[in-house]
Amino acid sequence: MKTGFLALALLAITSVAQAACYADYKAKTEQPLRLHYGVLQLSDAACTNRNAAVTEAKARLQASGWTLLNIVSTFGAEGLERRKADAGQYYLRF
Repeated sequence: MKTGFLALALLAITSVAQAACYADYKAKTEQPLRLHYGVLQLSDAACTNRNAAVTEAKARLQASGWTLLNIVSTFGAEGLERRKADAGQYYLRF
């Protein structure tokens, strides 16, 4: 009985630890002015802290010449499919 309970507890902890977190965002470049909406995957630490999510997204986007305008929202895997078409080429790009 104890072994079964421990196995279930371990499975629950593993599932939570593997839960993916994503953010949809808006970004821009200057010269020429370009805007885009995109979706990126966040680290576990950035998922629960908005400031960390902004910092992480900003760093990734800046590496490719983009400036983060804002994080629209953070969400789990259940929100990916409905954002895919809107994000287009910027879906999970950064």
